[in-house]
Order: sequence, then structure tokens, then C-alpha cells
Amino acid sequence: MLSSELIKLNNLQLAGKLVSDELLLGIHSSKRFGLGTEFEQYRHYEPGDDPKRIDWKLFARTQKHLVRESATESNFQIRLVLDLSGSMNYAEKDVNRLQYAKILLASLAYLGYRQSDLLSLYSLQNGEIQTLVPSGKKAFERILYSLEKAEASGTWQNANPKFAEFQQKQKELVIIASDFLQVGEEWLKLIQNIANPRRDVVIFQILGKEELNFNLKGFYRFKDLETGKEIELEAESVKDDFRKSAEKYLTNLEESLRIPNVHLIRATLQDPIASVITESLKKRRL
Repeated sequence: MLSSELIKLNNLQLAGKLVSDELLLGIHSSKRFGLGTEFEQYRHYEPGDDPKRIDWKLFARTQKHLVRESATESNFQIRLVLDLSGSMNYAEKDVNRLQYAKILLASLAYLGYRQSDLLSLYSLQNGEIQTLVPSGKKAFERILYSLEKAEASGTWQNANPKFAEFQQKQKELVIIASDFLQVGEEWLKLIQNIANPRRDVVIFQILGKEELNFNLKGFYRFKDLETGKEIELEAESVKDDFRKSAEKYLTNLEESLRIPNVHLIRATLQDPIASVITESLKKRRL
């Protein structure tokens, strides 16, 4: 389902559920799904299977008799991190970057919830981290509510971003949704500070095609969504320099993030969210 169609639903809970259902229906061959330690696998019902194992709620939506397999409890910790700096308000062809990130994280929260993983939610804004939802009872429902209410503003600048929440050494997965656009190396230093051998870090860098291609003609007033500063430029006069700078930045970022257990997934606002998540799962298996 296209990201624009999901956003038009204007229902984060439903959008996240649709994406997670789409992902689950595409998996039949492995007991390890990739988010946590184990996954409740689905396969088609076969003669001799106990009808009680059929997921009847899923049948109501898909009209397919799917049987649950390998149901296990998990103590795996998944930390979801949402960038709430002002640049997340960028929109392109009716698709808002912040809303795209919210649906992506809501979809991942559904997957973690279904395999009984421990879930928590954090925001990054004004150089600080805020715990929006700690792990615990009803964390999943609270995560959906907090994502729905989250608003982006301000800057993300922190010369030495070290947070107590990420200094623990237990095995866990940290998932970050951001544009990962930085003034200095604030985002890169954050990843370097939280990376350790027992922690997988998955970064979803969400960008717009027009944002990268810069196919503009004429004079434009450009506004920094984080500082509010504006500047008027003739677009074609800066197009080549902009494209070269953008390409250099993205290439340097990829090289700098070749850190063990760190996975960078680059997505555009037009990419189907289910496909983006599938790519991330494949990268973690490599």
C-alpha cells in the first residue's frame, strides 16, 4: 500500500496494522522474523491441523485460513526512537515526513507486540532525548497514542549526545526514524555513542525525491524548518552545487555508518512502507 494512501486514512492505528498484516502474510518460511528473537509464524491451514490454531481475526480481514506457529514469549527489548526536530515537517506530494515516520514506527510496534517483545518509545528534540513510553504493561497502546500526538519543532544539535537510556549493555534493538540531516556530526556521534556489540541499531533515513533532485527553476524563498531562517535564491544557480553537496553527504554518511550491528536504510516519501521494512529485515540477516 502506498504511503500516500496510508496517510490519507488519517488513522495511525489502522495504517500501522495494515502494514504489519501485509508483512506477516508475506512470511511463511522462517521462524525468525528479524525484529526480536522469535516470531509467531503464519502458514496456510492443512488437513489435520487443530482449528483452534487458526487466526480467526486475520481470517476476517483476509479470508485466508492461516495457522499460528512457534508461539513463544520474548524478553527482547525494542526501543523506537522518533526524530522530532523541525525538518521532519517537510512534505512532498501530500506526504509528510513526520507522518511517514509515525506509520513506519507504528507498524514495527505492531510486529514487536505480536511476538511479545518489550517495547519503548523515545523522542529526540532540541538536543535532548525524552522517554515518551517506558517498557511495561500496555506499552504498545501507549506508543500508538504518543506517536499520534507527537509534533516536530526546533533543532537537533548536541555536540556529545550521550544518554543514560542507551548506556545499558543488554541485547536489544534500537530503531530510529529520522531524515538524518545534520549541521555538524551530531547524528553520527549519537550512533557512535550508542553502538555496542549487543545492540542492533537500525536507522531509517527518510528523504524526499524532490528534496534530493532539486529540480527547481526560478526564484524561491527557502525556509529552514528548524531555525525558521529564510533566504531567497535563484534555484538553477545553486542546483549543481546543491546536488554535489547532497551526494557527498549521503556517501560520507554511508561510509561513516559502516559500524558493526548498525544498519542504514534509506527511504523516500514515495516508497511503500512495507517494502522499506522488508529491506531492513533482509539487511539485518546478512
